[in-house]
Amino acid sequence: MRGFVGREEFLSRCGEVREAVKKFKKPVIVNHYDADGLSSGALVAKAMKEMGKEYEIKTVKKVDEELVKELKGNEVVFVDLGGSAPIVDELEDVVVIDHHQTKGGSALQANPHLFGLDGGTEISASGVAYCVFRTGVDLAIVGAIGDMQYPLVGMNGWIVEEGIREGAVRKEIDLRLFGRTSRPLISMLLYADDPFLPGLTGNEGACASFLEGAGIELRDKEGKWRVYYDLSGEERRKLIGELARYLTERGLGGITEGLVGEVYLLLKREKGTELYDASEFSTLLNACGRNWKPEIGIGVCLGDEGAFREAKNLLAEHRKNLRNGIEFAGRKTEDYGGFLFLDGRGAIRDTIIGVIAGMLYWREKPIIGIADDEKGGIKVSGRGKKELVEKGLNLGKVLGESSRAVGGDGGGHKIAAGANIPRDRLNDFLKEVGKRL
Repeated sequence: MRGFVGREEFLSRCGEVREAVKKFKKPVIVNHYDADGLSSGALVAKAMKEMGKEYEIKTVKKVDEELVKELKGNEVVFVDLGGSAPIVDELEDVVVIDHHQTKGGSALQANPHLFGLDGGTEISASGVAYCVFRTGVDLAIVGAIGDMQYPLVGMNGWIVEEGIREGAVRKEIDLRLFGRTSRPLISMLLYADDPFLPGLTGNEGACASFLEGAGIELRDKEGKWRVYYDLSGEERRKLIGELARYLTERGLGGITEGLVGEVYLLLKREKGTELYDASEFSTLLNACGRNWKPEIGIGVCLGDEGAFREAKNLLAEHRKNLRNGIEFAGRKTEDYGGFLFLDGRGAIRDTIIGVIAGMLYWREKPIIGIADDEKGGIKVSGRGKKELVEKGLNLGKVLGESSRAVGGDGGGHKIAAGANIPRDRLNDFLKEVGKRL
């Protein structure tokens, strides 16, 4: 069965990592800054609290020599990074909890790729962390959704079933737009960006007219704005049908495939908030990480109400940046033959270039997006489709080899990967990418 080849061996390794961490006195948790990184870092922190251990937590963009030098002398738990960085072997008391492609090393590592499982589609870093510590099942699901591993299959599916058995998760088939549980209907359409709804996204008047034309009441009998989950089953079906018709009439029928699917409700989180739905929760964490406020995202995961209020403010800014980036990408993306190229330098932040590349619903080829990085170089993000991976695409390998050929470094998954390259080697890098693709 897909996702279960090597499962017992993988879980056994997770147990070894758990026992190693139990011996640590005051570990430093080092996690990535995206939704999966924050949820997995928070999950490890939750496990440390349950073990009665003191800990420090550090959020980073990548593992490099400067970071390793800073960490020497500490007990370190890498999560959502470290697996493809041989330099971590220089540390003495270290374990790695990762899901990116790796060849392994001397450090003790829980990684699905070492056991024949696919960390790009079947389990995220937060899922690996759950398998290690067996706590925070809702965070494991949030991380997987944030890592764009939808639908949840293989080990992810197994984790969902664990959550259902714990009474922490409910799985449904329903509309997948952001804001189902937390936003008035007009706002749900107005801020839609995954998928982007041309003619509705960003146009409040058009959204109101669409809903009224569909015969959907916007307020309840008390005058309160209704959210999607307030609608009856018949109203939900009507709204979904009207959205599908709207898109099909505009030649955008391909978008309808992503409108409906599995949704995951987190029953132990507050209903009526972004925390109740795994997809909305992951978007909230992305807003924290991509605006470089990782401590707020981790606080949200650990139940800090003050952090949640701050995160909602960051979310508004994050979604505005995404909408602007999508509009820019729609105008500026070019076809380079074997791949599409988006030059976002000066227009799109390096922290969201990959998110935007992944949200371009019309892509039929891999997309390579670039942005200015904080050190004066170029941040590269590549995104593909499952159909392309099935035909042999491996962006982690392509970007890793291409970046190293020009003096940079990179890696990641088959379907999504990243790199950093010198500013003056862009053309050479693109030639390397084209050659390998």
